[in-house]
Amino acid sequence: MEMNSIGLVELSSIAAGMQAADIMLKTSEVELILSRTICSGKYMVLVGGDVAEVQTAVDAVADTLDYAIIDTFVIPNVHKDIFPALSGHTTSEELESLGILESFSVASLIEGADAAVKAASVKLIEIRLAMALGGKAFCTLTGEVAAVTSAVDSGAMIIADKGMLVNKVVIAQPRKELLSEMI
Repeated sequence: MEMNSIGLVELSSIAAGMQAADIMLKTSEVELILSRTICSGKYMVLVGGDVAEVQTAVDAVADTLDYAIIDTFVIPNVHKDIFPALSGHTTSEELESLGILESFSVASLIEGADAAVKAASVKLIEIRLAMALGGKAFCTLTGEVAAVTSAVDSGAMIIADKGMLVNKVVIAQPRKELLSEMI
């Protein structure tokens, strides 16, 4: 299966979340990437695969469980750095500058992170999703100050358009101790 797209549904109900995962897997040829509870009693399902299959899976949940949906997305041609950042398998030896995007929803944060790394030459360090964060999500990235600023602005615009932006920050020349706290 070609993994060029990801889709996510974020739901207000744990039971509906489990049902959503089942619907997505039964209606489409997609791969289950994440299916779990997240803070404040929500549930998220993230799938990957061909763009059309992922869209079909997300649409099937939206049609069936619209009462429980908080947010959804389908990202075609997802940036390759998203997968290791989601799983915590990125490494960075130094921080040139540090960019941070913070969102009220998991879905909008992943969309913003993808837009950020596509907008400028930056390295995505990590994406944290709603666990021990009160349901919020954030990502961190590094690179030259101008590139990080451009990336953060691009990502923040996507998140803000959904009304989910908590904050965006760019720190020039961050202290090296910050890196050990992030990974």
